[in-house]
Amino acid sequence: MEILGQITEFWRQAWPAAVTMIALGSAFAVLLLVASLKLKVQADPKVEEVLAALPGIDCGACGFAGCSSYAKAVVADPKLLGRCAPGGAATAARIAEILSLSVGGGSAPARPIVYCRSHTEDRLFYASYSGIDRCTTANALANVQACKFGCLGFGDCVRACRFDALHVVDGLATVDYDKCTGCGACSKACPRNLIEMVPFTHEVMMVVACRSREDGKTTRAMCKVGCIACGLCARQSDLFTVEDGYARMDTERYEPGEACETAMAKCPTGVIVYRGKGAPPPRPAGQKPARAAT
Repeated sequence: MEILGQITEFWRQAWPAAVTMIALGSAFAVLLLVASLKLKVQADPKVEEVLAALPGIDCGACGFAGCSSYAKAVVADPKLLGRCAPGGAATAARIAEILSLSVGGGSAPARPIVYCRSHTEDRLFYASYSGIDRCTTANALANVQACKFGCLGFGDCVRACRFDALHVVDGLATVDYDKCTGCGACSKACPRNLIEMVPFTHEVMMVVACRSREDGKTTRAMCKVGCIACGLCARQSDLFTVEDGYARMDTERYEPGEACETAMAKCPTGVIVYRGKGAPPPRPAGQKPARAAT
């Protein structure tokens, strides 16, 4: 009886406080509900549709933090249409449909090209480097390798790629075009600016894979497969020009044809190669040029 009396006395003293707390909790709940309804931001259905049309890989190639940010931006400013490199023309067309826009054929997807084709066995080194295995570190030192314009091969670009689309193969950064999304992270990571984002107007592109500015004699002394600026390619097709000590291909105007094939076949060092999905392997270093018709 004594315990029952204590419980009764406790409840008699406590119930006003309990009722007050319940009343306050209910009032706050009502206030929060009203505030959430008043301050609720209505999601733009077009933004949701655009987001669903994007690849969802948040690569940053569009210049925004991720697909969600880009979806909001392109709905607000349709001029940003076509910036999704992984999605390409198909995604741009889908977004244009959502936004009731008309688009042309779409721009060609940009993909990286490594402007070097020399593997370890193709290079003549001044010294063996055993320091920090980072391209940025090695690039700051002299005489890491004879060619100061070639791939260092320590994989800064590999570490920058989120899609496992780059690997260092026998000392040379090599793109796996089946996995590449065109985000451009590898291009930004290369301290020698050897990786360039190029519009792939064709599944396979022909390029001059060298950016050495040395004269021909010096290049031959440093690399078996470097461009010696001989100009043979330029004499076969106007798609090739020789400037700053090396030949280059006008990738924007590139069209496969006999003239380009002849230029590749006549190249004395085999520095003209194909890049892209299913590209044939380059001519082995040291192999004589094919006998091609002029």
